Amino acid sequence: MTENELATQVVDAAIAVHRAFGPGLLECVYEGALVVEIESRGLKVERQVPIPVRYRGIELGEAFRADLIVEEKLLLELKSVEVSPPVHKKQVLTYLRLTGRRLGLLLNFGAVRMADGVTRLVNGLPESDSPEE
Repeated sequence: MTENELATQVVDAAIAVHRAFGPGLLECVYEGALVVEIESRGLKVERQVPIPVRYRGIELGEAFRADLIVEEKLLLELKSVEVSPPVHKKQVLTYLRLTGRRLGLLLNFGAVRMADGVTRLVNGLPESDSPEE
């Protein structure tokens, strides 16, 4: 399954979770429910994945953690805020660069409508693999 196909499945799962709970809960609640929803679709998901930082070939340790990684391809960062500031996008892009992954989703469960809380971020994903806009 491609990154974009996974992203479609994950967005559908996030919408289902958001419909069940609505906005306003803690990120950890959405994370747990989203894991259940993603796994129910037959997809593998890892939680709180350490992201090591390397400098000049030396590992500096675990500086970050990705909230979720689906099928070892798609990185998810979850938030629950009214408005997602630009730093959240930079955070996802940093995680993509450090892990070598090509697609990440910033999912803000604090949005009134989940569709408005989805931000797609790419790191070298070829245009031919991108969904038609």
